[in-house]
Amino acid sequence: MTIKVGDTLPDATVREFIEVEGNGCSVGPNTFQVADLARGKRIVVFGLPGAFTPTCSAKHVPGYLEHYDALKAAGVDEIWCVSVNDAFVMGAWGRDQKTGGKVRMIADGAGEFTKKLGLDVDLSAGGMGLRSRRYSMLVDNGVVKSLNLEAPGKFEVSDAATMLRQVAG
Repeated sequence: MTIKVGDTLPDATVREFIEVEGNGCSVGPNTFQVADLARGKRIVVFGLPGAFTPTCSAKHVPGYLEHYDALKAAGVDEIWCVSVNDAFVMGAWGRDQKTGGKVRMIADGAGEFTKKLGLDVDLSAGGMGLRSRRYSMLVDNGVVKSLNLEAPGKFEVSDAATMLRQVAG
């Protein structure tokens, strides 16, 4: 079953590569529960098939970086990029994309969160294995307020400009 507007995010264990020690987090991969991360916050979550892949690296992440200030001004507390990759890969991709302090690069290494969202896709035929569909959503205190699901191979509705219109509107 696919998550929909009005649903509460499913809880799952995710990881994030932390670059600087602080706030109870050590350098390296740290484990978090989605419910704890989402509690009391307004979050934009966008999911994509994979770190370092062409559309994800050239358009999806850069768009959220470009619109970061406007999203924050519209009341967004955090922006998460979620991918079925490990925390080391997501950390390296975050460094490459210069996301530090703006977009949290959330690793869903085994696809637990993605499967619970119902947004997993089998890309084994292309050599990628289990991955995430491309999407974006606005989440307020754990509840989905908007959801933008891309058709396979498309990048039309999960972009940052679309999300900004939804957040600001």
